[in-house]
Amino acid sequence: MSETKFLPFALPDIGEEEINEVVDALRSGWVTTGPKTKQFEADFAAFLGDGVEAIAVNSATAGLHLALEAIGIKEGDEVIVPSYTFTATAEVVRYLGAHPVCVDVDAATFNIRPDAIRAAITDKTRAIIPVHFAGLACDMDEIIAIAREHGLKIVEDAAHAMPTYYKGKLIGTLDSDVTVFSFYANKTMTTGEGGMVVSKHKDIIARCKVMRLHGISRDAFDRYVSKTPAWYYEVVAPGYKYNMPDTAAAMGIHQLKKIRGFYDKREVMAQRFDRELAGLPLILPARAKDEGSNHAWHLYPVRIKPEAGVSRDDFIAKMAEKGIGCSVHFIPLHRQPVWRDGYQLTREQFPVADAAFEAEVTLPLYTRMTDDDQTRVIAAVREILGA
Repeated sequence: MSETKFLPFALPDIGEEEINEVVDALRSGWVTTGPKTKQFEADFAAFLGDGVEAIAVNSATAGLHLALEAIGIKEGDEVIVPSYTFTATAEVVRYLGAHPVCVDVDAATFNIRPDAIRAAITDKTRAIIPVHFAGLACDMDEIIAIAREHGLKIVEDAAHAMPTYYKGKLIGTLDSDVTVFSFYANKTMTTGEGGMVVSKHKDIIARCKVMRLHGISRDAFDRYVSKTPAWYYEVVAPGYKYNMPDTAAAMGIHQLKKIRGFYDKREVMAQRFDRELAGLPLILPARAKDEGSNHAWHLYPVRIKPEAGVSRDDFIAKMAEKGIGCSVHFIPLHRQPVWRDGYQLTREQFPVADAAFEAEVTLPLYTRMTDDDQTRVIAAVREILGA
């Protein structure tokens, strides 16, 4: 790649298989939720295994909203979330009139801390939303133990965690109540926009199915393709419009087939970054420590050490001057006006998350990057840091 050509932070990896499947959906005449969505749901449930069922939705945000509604979150309830996350994790709690309670994260992984969860529990706490940051699983054994001890529900925000293993089990198959995945454009697999709600609990899946499409008691696809008169339906709840169209699911069918190959490439790239950035004034990402666990490498987040002689913001600017896109994950919730002012949050309440934000920069890591692209990123990082 030419030194003058801009290397973006992320690009989706879409092949002819996805394009042909989308074209097939368009030509079929069925472009909203239909046979390809059903296939994608079945394929995704089969990929995870362990008896889960899957519901495709138009975003992970929609999926989190459905999940919280299905487990019974209501006005005045409290749901514990990490401050170090995207705003969607908290905003869905407010959709239901409940309150997100932000807590601090682990200094190595940026994942929610079990001791912080314990300290935040009140008589109004009803659920916990652990976020598997960057693709590394939270301490789910401890979180599940806390939830059982206090009678709380768990909704896993797995927007980064496909495919992430935790102690030999894929995220989505653990003993939580619901898990929600994202297929946004920059994720490890994509449908453009989209997400998947998975659960082993049939009552939760049934409620999500109803609420996904206007609270209608019967699947619209089944009604429209029925060979006998089947026009009748009932609206049993004031639902939402969260269904995934077949044009998106068509992409997902083939992205899912490629996900293990995508993961293998991301792991190789992460290992190379680890090797060639070692010894620089950086804190490199944490790796999975438990047997049978892995990191999905949706993101490769590093932190600029004080002795680097360059601030995080200046580092990003210098990378941009070299034609390389970087990002920051995330501006913590306690720094965002809606949560900061609405809940009187201060930086002092979240020392780990706040310090992480000040230093964090996410380097490009995606499967369309070539070896030369990665060489270019490494060379730029080393030059900026004086190596």
